[in-house]
Amino acid sequence: MNYQTLLPEVIIAELVFQVYRSGLLTIEHRKQLRSLFLYHNLSEEDATAINRLFHAIRRGWLRITD
Repeated sequence: MNYQTLLPEVIIAELVFQVYRSGLLTIEHRKQLRSLFLYHNLSEEDATAINRLFHAIRRGWLRITD
């Protein structure tokens, strides 16, 4: 999927879905998150979705992989 042409909201929704479905936050996912934070103004809803990912990682519900 070409993430450059999609709106940040669509990218974040798809990213969150992929991570929760697999239970893993990969290097590629982390690069996408970093790009979103650096180059887009995120809405409160988007920031909340990302914070939920981080919370799930801290709680052990999701894992980070290399």
